[in-house]
Amino acid sequence: MIFTVFDFASLPVSRWRNGGGETREIVCWPVGGDDFAWRASIATIEQDGPFSVFPDIDRSITLLSGEGLVLSSSDWEAHTLSQPLQPFAFPGDIPIYAHLLGGSSQDFNIMTRRGCWQANVTSVSSAQELPVSHGGLIYIVKGEWLICHTETHQLTALQGCWWLPAIKVGQLQPVTADSHLLWVDLVPGR
Repeated sequence: MIFTVFDFASLPVSRWRNGGGETREIVCWPVGGDDFAWRASIATIEQDGPFSVFPDIDRSITLLSGEGLVLSSSDWEAHTLSQPLQPFAFPGDIPIYAHLLGGSSQDFNIMTRRGCWQANVTSVSSAQELPVSHGGLIYIVKGEWLICHTETHQLTALQGCWWLPAIKVGQLQPVTADSHLLWVDLVPGR
């Protein structure tokens, strides 16, 4: 595994066209491609409004900070996203409206193209083994972590890394008590 390390403070910021917030893109794979296979970002939602529609894309959103939001659609019952680190998955090709529960909300987002990749987002607080032949991404929410393979990185809150599938196992290890991270397990070809 070759890890690409990132820090929240250095992620590029893009304001939304509708003025309702901003996105900090972590990675869009393949890099420079017109159509992404998977994409990870952190968004700050500042006002109520519709989500962009992404045909043939599956999405997952996880509240990082703020009071959260209610996601509503004519296709399913409204979902309240008010508990931090509780991922919610939904199809990206369904029109969705977001209503803030209070002030702004900061969210972690992952999008995958159906048939190319499948993502499973989990909140982790204990040591984990990274599966063989899977890609992935971690974002440190609290504490310090080691990510180990043929190279080792120690990461702290608001840092993370991503990697493409490899044939050897890697490990995630908390360094400090009460450490938490979001782990995106990316499985190709499903």
